[in-house]
Amino acid sequence: MHAATAPPIDAPQASAAELARWLQARRHVAVITGAGVSTDSGIPDYRDADGQWKRSAPMTHQQFTRNTHARQRYWVRSFAGWRHFSSALPNAAHRAFATLEQRGLITSIVTQNVDGLHERAGSRAVIDLHGRLDRVVCLNCGYSQPRDELQRQMAALNPGWADRTDLIAPDGDADIEGVDFDAFRVPPCPRCGGLLKPDVVYYGGLVPAAWRAQADAAIAAADGVLVVGSSLMVWSSFRLVRAAVARGVSVAAVNRGRTRADDLLAFKVAGDCGAALQQTLEALAP
Repeated sequence: MHAATAPPIDAPQASAAELARWLQARRHVAVITGAGVSTDSGIPDYRDADGQWKRSAPMTHQQFTRNTHARQRYWVRSFAGWRHFSSALPNAAHRAFATLEQRGLITSIVTQNVDGLHERAGSRAVIDLHGRLDRVVCLNCGYSQPRDELQRQMAALNPGWADRTDLIAPDGDADIEGVDFDAFRVPPCPRCGGLLKPDVVYYGGLVPAAWRAQADAAIAAADGVLVVGSSLMVWSSFRLVRAAVARGVSVAAVNRGRTRADDLLAFKVAGDCGAALQQTLEALAP
């Protein structure tokens, strides 16, 4: 006989008003944000309410660096999706974070997102834990250039591809099938001829030491950690929550579904990120 599997422990539920009181009781709140913060900007997320993949797993670091066909497939899909991704605008959640920072209620944002929307909304103390998709870096010499510049180069090398309209997927990707990916041309590094890669951490890749140190410092200085729009399924963010809890720091969350850290949370506000944060701001109003 197989032993019964214990049901997952859910976090205590709370209201936006309770979250407002929690924020007011602290002086140094660090925020960890995930894909759920950007869905209202038209950028899809990866996981469902139970933390399971909604679609096939994303590109891994090993695939990008070692598999030529997989890398070509990535660039074709990224080329098609970039126009939509780069034109995305901050939503109510991003604007709420900027307001909370201006009012001194949060001191830093560690984001897993690579869209730059926190900064565009006006947040200043942002740590891009997984990098930024609007930058491209050479894996050989470290040369960096704007993604828009590479997009223009790829458009010139691949006439006709810019007219495609495809289903948008997470992180600037697009669903394209039934085409010859190997025919798509990607320019090499203009400095050394090396391999260009978006300046982001793919699944299976390592967070650069400098980025990790910034995130660690933000969490170490916090007397409260707020997780918003993340299931915390990736280790790079989950370990930050574990580190905070190990120091006795209270961790709360705003999320639609389960998180990997539900048994560690003081409480969770369930629902849409933007709406919950707007309600929190209203509860904070004098």
